[in-house]
Amino acid sequence: MGRHSLPDGSVPASTGSRPGARRRTIAVSTGLVLAVAAGSVVALRSDLLPFGEPCDGRSVRLDVAASPDIAPALDAVAKTAREGAARTDGRCLDVKITPRPAHEIADAFGQRPVDPEFQVWIPDSSLWVDRVEAGSGTPLTTAGTIASSPIALGAVPEAAKALGWPKKTYTWTELTKAATTGDALRLGVADPARSATGLLALARINAANAKDTKDGDEADTRTAAAAKLLYQRVADGDGQVLATLPRDDSGAEQGNPRRNQALLLSEQAAYAHNTGEDGGPDLDLFYPQDGTAQLDYPYALVDDEETTPEQTRAANRFLTLLSEPDGQRALRKHGFRTDNGRPDSEVVDAAGGREPQPYSADPSDPPSVKELQALLGMWTTTVQSARITTVVNASASMANPVQDRGGRSRMDLAKNSLLQALATFTPEDEIGLWKFATYLDGNKDYVELSPTNRLGDRDRDGTTHRDALAAAFGSLAPVPGGATGLYDTTLAAYEKACGAYASGKFNALVIVTDGANDDSNGISLDSLVGKLEKLADPKRPVPLIAIAIGPRADRSALDRIAAPTSGSAHRVDDPSQIHQVMLKAIMAAGSKGPR
Repeated sequence: MGRHSLPDGSVPASTGSRPGARRRTIAVSTGLVLAVAAGSVVALRSDLLPFGEPCDGRSVRLDVAASPDIAPALDAVAKTAREGAARTDGRCLDVKITPRPAHEIADAFGQRPVDPEFQVWIPDSSLWVDRVEAGSGTPLTTAGTIASSPIALGAVPEAAKALGWPKKTYTWTELTKAATTGDALRLGVADPARSATGLLALARINAANAKDTKDGDEADTRTAAAAKLLYQRVADGDGQVLATLPRDDSGAEQGNPRRNQALLLSEQAAYAHNTGEDGGPDLDLFYPQDGTAQLDYPYALVDDEETTPEQTRAANRFLTLLSEPDGQRALRKHGFRTDNGRPDSEVVDAAGGREPQPYSADPSDPPSVKELQALLGMWTTTVQSARITTVVNASASMANPVQDRGGRSRMDLAKNSLLQALATFTPEDEIGLWKFATYLDGNKDYVELSPTNRLGDRDRDGTTHRDALAAAFGSLAPVPGGATGLYDTTLAAYEKACGAYASGKFNALVIVTDGANDDSNGISLDSLVGKLEKLADPKRPVPLIAIAIGPRADRSALDRIAAPTSGSAHRVDDPSQIHQVMLKAIMAAGSKGPR
């Protein structure tokens, strides 16, 4: 644990811990409890932790980034610590809380190297910490969870009554169906790409669909349909979605089609809305009976070389204060659950929960990082149009037969797989096709077979772009004697993709190759990577997805090419797997970029 093994205040068992939490978190929390229990005795005996004595100007500064919903509660605890002269290392504890949306911190910490300005990060969900760790981003150590809040459906009184609140209970599938069919409610949700609440709600909808159908494809179809409906009234973030509720009880506000009647939100968000001064009509809460998702507010220590041992001990001291009775009361006062997530009757009542709504049911197991990535990808490809240019190797080696595939060539199988992928895109998506070998157009190693246009567009003869593109895929054939001009083609295609970036769409470049670059007259790998680094713009992301067919493709070179673009490289031995790998890679890339 390094620097994080030196706490100086006793830390009780963490609150709000989620089922299935990572073993690393449990081990760290246990280590903190044991180390702190011994350390507290020494600290108290040596008068390092006096209380009530005025500060003499010497203090230890701790900077904490926190999810905006929990920041006020943390600020209250920090203020009490300052006023009470709580100390660490014999100096006053000075904690500054900075509200920051979790997705912003996760994006920053997910990139390396990073120079964090915070020593502690408290997002609203462990999924953000998991995402940083999965991307090998800034090292984090989760010391426990400090609070929790279940996710439910909140509705204004008239809508809640129509749904049978409080006596009528629903599963996730039933609740989603009731809220989105027939005389459907105007149901809002925060963007799952920016909101843990939105993403975890979508995960529970998907899990319920999988359980009901016992068919992965049918479950995905249902979830995609629900995602399309939710997207119609999506808001950028948790704060923005609350602003879509009616501002008062007037008929004009209640009937305003731009105002939502119901939201997928946390219990704490409903509590804050209902107890606020200018929140509009109170919300009533439906808690799904088949297990709700839960925000769990992890306390993550940032493993940075610049963090001093004093700051690390200050971080653990603040965790102690949050775990003590006064800290727990402050969290409950702001609508959070403490005491391992057990419901507090006052919080539940103020948030809009009533019997027999199952507000005390145990939360469901949290989804895995891979499951969340797949859901984000589904969300991106389902609700956001795509602009993708596909670049396919047409060198002579693509004529080689694939083992155990009846003599069919790499090109034949690749074409069929790419056509399967094409069938998954909508008329709003923009798809194009290039092929490359060497010297296909004068000194150029590449040629555009079909421009990257909207699939639903029609030519003068009435033919859709989808039809024209399918014909272009069908025309792909290996070039006799053609070599692999990979690097020049990649640079040209990426330059064009960046120059034609379509705002509001998912932009990407897909390159399919069975060989390494063998154009000795073209750009070098180092030069290509350098140019890609200059072209890549995080605000206008165009991830490059490289698919290597067979052992002769240079996977290490493709990894280097994809890295500056926040893309990825993948290997398939069977070209018929291309469409599956490509769509999964698109989903993964779509979960990262800004909208």
